Amino acid sequence: MPKALSLTSLVIAVVIVVLFLTDAVMGMAGMSASAPLGSASLMMDLAFVLAGAMLIFMSWATWRELQR
Repeated sequence: MPKALSLTSLVIAVVIVVLFLTDAVMGMAGMSASAPLGSASLMMDLAFVLAGAMLIFMSWATWRELQR
């Protein structure tokens, strides 16, 4: 069960990073109308990308530890 939870959190974190990174890139490229979240705030996008990256690392490290 812990392996499934760590892999689930890894997948969710990847989705979060992709979503907010896409929103930030599209907002900076001038395509705010078609951005997934409307490109409301670049700082919010970057904060969520950073938080998602930390969650990816923690999930991956936990999954590797459970493999031993």
